[in-house]
Amino acid sequence: MAKVLMYCTRSCPYCIRAEKLLQKKGVKITKIDVGGDKKLWKEMEKLSRRDTVPQIFINDQHVGGFDDLSELDMVGKLDSMLAD
Repeated sequence: MAKVLMYCTRSCPYCIRAEKLLQKKGVKITKIDVGGDKKLWKEMEKLSRRDTVPQIFINDQHVGGFDDLSELDMVGKLDSMLAD
């Protein structure tokens, strides 16, 4: 199973949706809560080049936020990424 890392906050609805989608796929998610931690937020921005949550990485490859993750699922690419 793939290694999944998600930068998130506790109250973000898109973070919750991304987590539910990944859990539905049976994936273990390593979550980094960047809410209230400027250092972690800057780390997320540096790695993803984006300033919104969630930011999701699969096997160290940045896939984007919830909309990007959902699109990968809709076009049938997410399952193969998670299987690696």
